[in-house]
Amino acid sequence: MVQRIALTPQGPEFSRFVMGYWRLMDWNMSPRQLVSFIESHLDLGVTTVDHADIYGGYQCEAAFGEALKLAPQLRERMEIVSKCGIATTAKPEHAIGHYITERDHIIRSAEQSLVNLAIDHLDLLLIHRPDPLMNADEVAEAFLQLHQSGKVRHFGVSNFTPAQFSLLQSRLPFTLSTNQVEISPVHQPLLLDGTLDQLQQLRIRPMAWSCLGGGRLFNDPAFQPLRDELALVAQELNAETIEQVVYAWVMRLPSSPLPIIGSGKIERVRSALGALALQMTRQQWFRIRKAALGYDVP
Repeated sequence: MVQRIALTPQGPEFSRFVMGYWRLMDWNMSPRQLVSFIESHLDLGVTTVDHADIYGGYQCEAAFGEALKLAPQLRERMEIVSKCGIATTAKPEHAIGHYITERDHIIRSAEQSLVNLAIDHLDLLLIHRPDPLMNADEVAEAFLQLHQSGKVRHFGVSNFTPAQFSLLQSRLPFTLSTNQVEISPVHQPLLLDGTLDQLQQLRIRPMAWSCLGGGRLFNDPAFQPLRDELALVAQELNAETIEQVVYAWVMRLPSSPLPIIGSGKIERVRSALGALALQMTRQQWFRIRKAALGYDVP
């Protein structure tokens, strides 16, 4: 079973791995098949699920909700995360893709997510991307109204810089629960730009998306040296797959990120959890870093 971890000293408490539903519509599951998949990862201890209003062309939340309608008792076993703040051209009223963090939009988006997911509250709502036109006071007003109404229990952000995180936090009477960011051997800027340092300072756990580089780790010829090094480390650690090594690499960071798993195959979810048993040394971690970047430390 996967252990649970508090995102902040005051909570909330989520599963150490998060099940991501970004590509749900690509999995071609019927509602009944999705119920079975949800039950399977809940039984493994992966109880936190990650959504966003725009996923699957605004369809993923509703598809998940159809499954929950068939098995509403599953809601009590999970923590549901969703995100808002991006407007895509998948909706005809959006002539151009843009960010939107206005107070009323955040409230409407959260309320629509509740309808789509067939639930009465979100455990965590995130602002999906930094918005150059974000008015922090408006976002705070939306968060406070959603919290006071009981529709959202906790709040956070995604892909925010430390300064953007601090700005929004300065307007809130409660602590932001996380910053969901991209962390991977093939995407390392956040390791040194202060994002993870800020979260470690505040004792806030990040959530890590695209740990496997969106598939680039496996199919991009430029990352063959990385794949080779991951295979060597896998042998040294008696790991079953290089995916396990990547997840262990992410979790080795002192900010203790919660990796998001994006696969709809339960055997891959089960395999990913094997990373929890791996004890990666500092030198193994830096060997992977070097293989990904192509250069050593200065």
